[in-house]
Amino acid sequence: MNSIDIKTQIFNKIKEYEHIIILRHQRPDGDCIGSALGLKALLRESFPKKKIYSIADDWSEYLSFLGNDDAEVSIEIYKKSLIIVLDTATKNRISNNNYSFGKELIKIDHHINVEPYGDINYVREDMPATAAMILDFYDSFRDELKMNYTAAVCLFTGVVTDTGRFKYSSVNSNTMKLAGEMLDYGIDIEKIYARLYLRDESSFKLKGYIYNKFKSTENGVAYMFFSRRIQKRFGVSASEASALVNSLDSIKNKLMWIIFVEQEDKTIRVRLRSRFVRVVEIAQKYNGGGHAQASGATVNNKKELKALLKEADQTLKAFKKEHQDLF
Repeated sequence: MNSIDIKTQIFNKIKEYEHIIILRHQRPDGDCIGSALGLKALLRESFPKKKIYSIADDWSEYLSFLGNDDAEVSIEIYKKSLIIVLDTATKNRISNNNYSFGKELIKIDHHINVEPYGDINYVREDMPATAAMILDFYDSFRDELKMNYTAAVCLFTGVVTDTGRFKYSSVNSNTMKLAGEMLDYGIDIEKIYARLYLRDESSFKLKGYIYNKFKSTENGVAYMFFSRRIQKRFGVSASEASALVNSLDSIKNKLMWIIFVEQEDKTIRVRLRSRFVRVVEIAQKYNGGGHAQASGATVNNKKELKALLKEADQTLKAFKKEHQDLF
């Protein structure tokens, strides 16, 4: 089934239901919240008589300028609702366990489709962000859907954050065109970028620490481990430390970089990034997943950390051997 057929199915379901609940993944990022709140604003503007909610169990404070989720509703509401889950590859990552009570479920996502858990699954691995998929959905039915300022801010933010400000290879002319159209709704790019990228002084001091202390494996995987002690020393949260993963993205001859961040429960969150090299298969072996060159995982101790790092190093070694033309 081609994308327009699936989009038409989804649109017909949206028109069919009086109650729609939009869900997303745990530990939300800009694309996750931007696409959820953006879709909610878009549908509320287009169908003012419908009851449309965005509900989740957690939140990211740095994205509070986009708005808020809605309060939890009763199970009876779920039972008569269409559930739309955004930007979430697997069921265990949905930030709301009540999704199972929904009457029907639609999955809209741009990650590798490891678990097609919806009654309708619309997955586009070629799209750079779920927010870009929502913009494309709007574009397909713009004769019936109504964009507004709130939706435009949220969806633009979602695209910006997941594309690294439009610098990744999955960005194409249509991505730029649809995101650019959001400026016509009066959004202020300078304010959005200030909200997203201005950091406390502590984050810059930690970044300096990264540049002085990061390590490399034998074959060129750059990595950094942030213990709870280091986080407390610099006064940053685990999420703020994780957000610094791309501090290591421009080191010559380092095609893969990894940040390990110790959590309060002693587990270690892992953020893997790369140029050219696939890292998603590594992440999938360690309770994670994501994109080919940008994934997340979780290890339980230093032994697992070392095992993941060894696998990453061997993956990079094999890649370099097969692609000597790049070096």
